[in-house]
Amino acid sequence: MNPILEAIDVRKAYANHVALSGVSLVIPEGSIFGLLGPNGAGKTSLIRIITQITGADSGEIRFRGERLNPSHIAQIGYLPEERGLYKKMKVGEQLLYLAQLRGLSRTDATARIKQWLARFEIKEWAGKNVEDLSKGMQQKVQFIATVLHQPSLIILDEPFSGFDPINANLIKDEILALRDQGSTIIFSTHRMESVEELCDSIALINKSRKVLDGSVTDIKNQFKTNTYELEGRGRFMLTHPDFEVLEQKERENGYVYARIQIHAGATPNDLLRFAMTQLEIQAFRERIPSINEIFIRRVGETMPESLVEIAS
Repeated sequence: MNPILEAIDVRKAYANHVALSGVSLVIPEGSIFGLLGPNGAGKTSLIRIITQITGADSGEIRFRGERLNPSHIAQIGYLPEERGLYKKMKVGEQLLYLAQLRGLSRTDATARIKQWLARFEIKEWAGKNVEDLSKGMQQKVQFIATVLHQPSLIILDEPFSGFDPINANLIKDEILALRDQGSTIIFSTHRMESVEELCDSIALINKSRKVLDGSVTDIKNQFKTNTYELEGRGRFMLTHPDFEVLEQKERENGYVYARIQIHAGATPNDLLRFAMTQLEIQAFRERIPSINEIFIRRVGETMPESLVEIAS
């Protein structure tokens, strides 16, 4: 898969603060790319460079093989974490104004606005001022403004902020649909469950440096510890040199839960055969770490303990 965007040794500093220290990324076209990191890690600085709000001190951003330049702005949509709508302006007028700023004709913009308002079930609000809308409805309008010109690259910074679960799922579906239609999405968030659901690949930035990147599947496999979860009915007494019980709980009705690490040289089949001599097995599965667990672990390697607790 060809990259739509490449960051090559990007560096940025503000006065005495280093925001980015030699960050390099490759973002595949037609994918959802998670840009992760604790507050102050450098994510927003990188996004501002990609959107050309500010420039890098050194390094390079390449868009489809070309050095990033003002002609690429029309191919990028950006939803910032701090939303920016004109409160006194009517919804329809505002969307039309923003669409025309991005190069759409009045006719094309009007047609697309009608389609999106209908899709989000807010057609009746087109003539209302933005300030009369709930926060969730304002978020929908901001999302529409971001994607209305059908950009090739869409940057979403905390897109689910302010949404209830139903509307968050609506936006998730639209993000996936945009990806399936060929758009590339850079998705910056602190909600790790959304990363699990949506992202094809991720990069983790901490203290201005990239500390981890790759496909979600490969990263989760990289952090596996050969640990398995076992549930069954009976009494489970594990004394075996090939296995180590990390956690065990007695549950109601004679059921047992155990988390077990298999030592080198043994296999899951060995553990299962041993467990079957003691339990009526109900469930047996490999325990693969979540992106949230990986995030906390990697950030914790370079952060004070108090800040790790906040990040979790």
